[in-house]
Order: sequence, then structure tokens, then C-alpha cells
Amino acid sequence: MVRTIAWAAVAGVVIAAGAAFALSVPLLRNVVAGWLGRSEPAAEAAVKMEDWPICTTMASLAADVEGLDPDFAAGKKALAAANWNAAIAALQLASLRDPSNADIQNYIGYAYHRLRQWGPAMQHYQRALTFNRRHRGAHEHLGELAMALGEPAKAEEHLAALEDICLIPCTEYDDLKRAIATYKASASR
Repeated sequence: MVRTIAWAAVAGVVIAAGAAFALSVPLLRNVVAGWLGRSEPAAEAAVKMEDWPICTTMASLAADVEGLDPDFAAGKKALAAANWNAAIAALQLASLRDPSNADIQNYIGYAYHRLRQWGPAMQHYQRALTFNRRHRGAHEHLGELAMALGEPAKAEEHLAALEDICLIPCTEYDDLKRAIATYKASASR
């Protein structure tokens, strides 16, 4: 009898803790609200693409920039036009208004990378990973930078991270895997 009461108390605590956690996470709160027949406000129910744990890729540079910060949009356009210095200038202005945006930091790093300024490129890529440790573009670009610096083992670490992040095939993983294979083939000659 005492055991049954103890187990019931433990189960109650676990269920209460789980419910508290579920209600603190917006997506789970929406699920619970749906079960109870209530609806959350549309602003909270809709999850924006920018809030997803996996961010946009470099392939999206030519995509529609409507609704973005004007400097962020100008920076993406400059990147698409391979105008690296203009991209850095515009994206740094955008980062002043949104200092914890992992995409902005990744794009700044990419522009520095293309200018062969390895130090600033690495700083911005690492800052992107600080803001979003699952940022696919930053992992890909850090892997490419590691190979440029002659550190293929670091590139393999980023490839492994991408393998964990990409639940379905993703271009960042494929691109870095191909770059590592090319690097190894050229190094063995």
C-alpha cells in the first residue's frame, strides 16, 4: 500500500513537470491547447521560418528578399552579385539591428572567406554557431575554411556535425563531403 502511494506521488510529480515543460514550449503549448479544444493566437501558433532550428542556405541568396531588413536584403543581393566588400558593409549594418542573427553572421563570414580573409571569416562563422549550433551553412563553410587552412580533420568534424543535423539529405552536407573528397584526392597526388 505504501509503495503504491509512493509510486503514485512520483508519477504525479513527473507528469506535472512534463506538463509544465510542455506548456513552456510554444509548439507543445499549441498541441496541448488543441487537445483541450482551445486555440492559441495565430501569432504564436505560426512558427516562422527564421525560428526553425535549421537556417537558410547560401542557395537562397537569389530568393525573394521582401520583408527583410533593408541592409540584410542589400547584403544578400551583394553576395549574389559577388560584391564581397559591399556585402560585408551592408550585413554589418544589419547585424547592428539584429546582433544575434546566425544567418547574418554566416553571410558576413562567407564574404570574408571569399576575400581570403580567414580570421574574420572564422570569427563570424563561429559567432553564427554560437547563436545557432545547428546552422548548416556555418558548419559547411567552417569545414571548407578548415581545408583551406590545411586542417582536414576539422573539416571532417563539421561533416560529422552536418550528418547529425541533416535528417534528410541536405546540400551543405553533400557540398562539404564533395569538397573533402576533392581535397583528399589532390593531397594524395
